[in-house]
Amino acid sequence: MRMFYRLGKMATRYRWWILALWMVAGVVALPFAPQASQVLHSGGFVSPDAESQRAIDTLVQKLHVNQTIVQVIFTSQKYTVDDPHFQQQAAQSLSGLHGWSEVAQIVTFADNPRQISLDRKAAYANVLLKSDSDSAAKLLPEMERRLQKSPDLQFHIGGGPVFYEDIQLVSERDLRRAELLAFPFAVVALLFVFRSVVASVLPALVGGCAVVVSLALVFWLGHFTDLSIFVLNITTLFGLGLGVDYSLFIVSRFREEMRHGRLVDEAVALTVATAGRAVACSGLTVAIGLFGLTFFRINMLHSVGLGGMLVVLLAVLAALTLLPALLSLLGPRINAFPVSIPRLWPRQNAATTELQHGFWYRLSHIVMNYPVRVFIPVFLLLIGFGLPFLGVRFSAPDASILPKDVPSRESYDLLATRFNLRETTPVLLAVQTRGSVLTDENIRNLYYYVKRIEADPRVARVDSIVSADPRMTLEQYELLYTHPELISDPYLSILAKSWVAGDTTMVQVISKYDMGDPRSQELALTIRNTPPGNGITVLVDGGSAGNIDYVDSLYSDFPVAVLVVALVTYIVLLILFRSLVLPLKAILMNTLSILASYGALVVIFQDGFLHQVLGFTPLGFVEASSPILLFCSLFGLSMDYEVFLLSRIQEAFWQTGDNTRSVALGLQRSGGIITSAAVIVIVVSACFATADMILVKALGLGMALAVVIDATLVRGLLVPATMRLLGDWNWWLPFVGVQRHPPALAEYMEPLKPEQEITGDEEGTDIKIGGER
Repeated sequence: MRMFYRLGKMATRYRWWILALWMVAGVVALPFAPQASQVLHSGGFVSPDAESQRAIDTLVQKLHVNQTIVQVIFTSQKYTVDDPHFQQQAAQSLSGLHGWSEVAQIVTFADNPRQISLDRKAAYANVLLKSDSDSAAKLLPEMERRLQKSPDLQFHIGGGPVFYEDIQLVSERDLRRAELLAFPFAVVALLFVFRSVVASVLPALVGGCAVVVSLALVFWLGHFTDLSIFVLNITTLFGLGLGVDYSLFIVSRFREEMRHGRLVDEAVALTVATAGRAVACSGLTVAIGLFGLTFFRINMLHSVGLGGMLVVLLAVLAALTLLPALLSLLGPRINAFPVSIPRLWPRQNAATTELQHGFWYRLSHIVMNYPVRVFIPVFLLLIGFGLPFLGVRFSAPDASILPKDVPSRESYDLLATRFNLRETTPVLLAVQTRGSVLTDENIRNLYYYVKRIEADPRVARVDSIVSADPRMTLEQYELLYTHPELISDPYLSILAKSWVAGDTTMVQVISKYDMGDPRSQELALTIRNTPPGNGITVLVDGGSAGNIDYVDSLYSDFPVAVLVVALVTYIVLLILFRSLVLPLKAILMNTLSILASYGALVVIFQDGFLHQVLGFTPLGFVEASSPILLFCSLFGLSMDYEVFLLSRIQEAFWQTGDNTRSVALGLQRSGGIITSAAVIVIVVSACFATADMILVKALGLGMALAVVIDATLVRGLLVPATMRLLGDWNWWLPFVGVQRHPPALAEYMEPLKPEQEITGDEEGTDIKIGGER
């Protein structure tokens, strides 16, 4: 604590230097912050060591399979695909792509009749590009320019590059909307809290400064490592939410110290020593939670963790340096330009009367008298909120996470409703043999292996070099492929040349069910887990296998992240609160609010509750990374309120040495300001819940709901009840016992007045506060 007191003194002594440094940082960062999106990437949802990724790597390396495909879907109200006008106009539209250096191949519906819709009024062409999906997204404007419009055909473009481009577009659009909403709403909320223009603008200014500098650093960092586009949203969400949150605590404590008649410099030093210390610890716990994301092999989570930690550390740095410097300059003018608006709750008075009136006094009175009666129903209610998560279904993101007005979503819906979507999402096998595939022995082994797959009742068809024509026998395939000069059929000739290279061949298994159907996923797992034998090895890719690998990769890494985050947080809180019990209790309380938000994920995004109000199409599943993002974000964010509440309780305990009295004092002194801080975070998170991207919407809505629960049920009821029940065990540390009066605080803490006495230490007894019973 002395360290933070000295930091506060330095902030007042060198305030002009500190302001100058932050002004320089802001001016330098301002041109680069808006450019951050240019160095960010839309992909990053694949683990590099997943079997599905190894399968596609093998096919690309051996067979030069091109996975960068743009689908051009033609529809017509006038003609069917069989009409020559439809065919001529489609060919004319595609003519500008022929000969373009970026195009490797164009496969039309004339080449593959399975690219024709079920009603035969739509068809698509696959345009294979030479670039990877991320780079190909930059080619889309030129590609659209080259596609010629037809009088009777409409075309839509979809596929991987379009999906990634739309993610970029929608993420930036969501960010702009959230920023436009969050700043004014945050200032309005702060006006209700502080009732002063200067005091209200200051936290928003500090939060905005942290965001601008963070985005500029993201722009710089993006030149050296791959960062996901979602870093933009997480940086702004945490920068605004926490920057304003931390500033709120510090400004509030400064005003409190000024009401005690402190000199400005002394008030700043004491504010940093108390609220600043809690801010530093809180920021550390939030950074620890986000640090858990760096343990994941999925680049999207890894980079979001890096960006989140960066902005949290900058928010803390701004709150502990820039804000104290500004406060030392403003002094009493922090209350300038008062605004006459209703208070959110009754004003807390000076220390002699603050416990005798108001909501938090009455609440603490009830909770401290009846801890068991409060604890049990609240605990069961939070468990009930989390129960829907037992029915969760995880899946990887696809175009359904995007709004309906973007090209990739329009194309996705077209393919899903008018085509046999299973044809575009096969189970893809990279099959390798001992020696060349085209030997008699290997053709025979491959033939029987494919026959075993075809016998599975979940399989509609298998496409391979040994199942191209159901009329052909094994002997005919052997004769054909051992004498390639005999191949006269163009389709078989293409298969022999493009589906086989040395010891590697490709096999496509078409399921009878959609990619996300559990039966298709079971089929992919069955193929993966059934050894082919005879020297054949198989790697399984495709939509269903990719989904499985995505979820497995996330949730095999998740326990490690949870363990590290919980352990490091426990150690930090152990050092801060000098107790073995309080850190464990804090972690358990956080877990309850996070579980409640998990239940909301299932009810809202999987089952579709309130989807019309929130403006999205129910997914039927929960995007697999959402619970992980929520855990790592909320674990630290929820710990914010725990840290601030326990810090005020700890101060009171060091003053009184009485656990029961200190809990009531801490709740009364921090309840209003914690609720104010929670309102700010809820407002900012709710602004991000307006996003069109379901990943961002889920994060914003989940955070808002969790903070509501955390700042009301958990901090207002469950934490005080638990601490009342634990008594002096809250403050126990081995070899030290219960520390009631640390010497380091003696010179800083205000002595309690006699009229603030609280008595009573058993459930059911009266608690006397300031003479009232």
